[in-house]
Formats: sequence, C-alpha cells, structure tokens
Amino acid sequence: MIRAATPADVPVIRDMIRELAEYERAADHARATEEQLHEALFGAHPAAFALLAEDGGEPLGFALWFRNFSTWTGTHGVYLEDLYVRPSARGAGHGRALLAALAGICRERGYERFEWSVLDWNEPSIGFYRSLGAEPMSGWTVYRLAGEPLRALAEEAGKTGLSGAKSNAA
Repeated sequence: MIRAATPADVPVIRDMIRELAEYERAADHARATEEQLHEALFGAHPAAFALLAEDGGEPLGFALWFRNFSTWTGTHGVYLEDLYVRPSARGAGHGRALLAALAGICRERGYERFEWSVLDWNEPSIGFYRSLGAEPMSGWTVYRLAGEPLRALAEEAGKTGLSGAKSNAA
C-alpha cells in the first residue's frame, strides 16, 4: 500500500533517511532532525512531500519529493530527492509502486517531468530505473554549492544590495 505521509510518520521517515545515508556511504551527512523534517513536510509552507510504502501497517519504504519547474515546458515537475526501500522488502515491488504513485501525481497535475539523481556506483538502482524506461541525462553534471563556498558567495549579495528577503522566493 502506498499512502501520503502524516506528521506521525516523521520519526520513521527520519530513521529510513539514516538507513539510506548508510547505504550511500554518507551517514555523517544525514543531519536533518525530526523537527526540521516536520516543518519541511507539514509546516505552514511545505517544501517537500512524502509517500510511504507499507505492508500490514509496517513502513517498508518512502519517497520524498518536491516540485520543480521547467522554463522550457512552462510546467512544474517532480524531483525525487530520496527513494528508499528497506533491504528486507526489496524485490517485492514497493519501489516501483512508489515511483508509479509519483508518476500518477505528474499525470494528474499536468507535470511533464519526473527527475532524480542516482550515485554512479549504485548499479542495482540504475538497473531498476532503466527497467522502468528512465534514461540518464547525458551531457549534464550536477553541481552543489554548500558550506563555506555557499556562505562566501551569499556575502556578495549583501555587497550588491540584494538579499534573499528581497526576492520573490517563498
């Protein structure tokens, strides 16, 4: 069964995020607290959404996603931040059901793109995604600005008179 997450699910979502981070060899990077997740998923202005895969009420996996926007198509899309199925439940169709539910959201809302990233070494996931018809975006490289470089660049906004508070961002 796939269902939308509720505030009561935040602790199990946090646990599965930690499990995913361990699998991805980056446990020390998974620092989000339950309070942060609750605000992001269920606060006054949700930044993300989550679906849970369950069997008999037992949480077996989750998908955490947010809306993105394509200036080329003029439509929103879904960006899948995390997809995780617990090892004991893999191979039973839960990951596929979570992705199918997100594809259904795209169809229902007129979103034209459903995108995500996968680690280059994660061959089981790559094979699974290809079996669904997903294709890698060749010619594109993901970039990230974080930590000190992000702080340093943000300081430039103050020097130019621009700040995030003056933008039209939510």
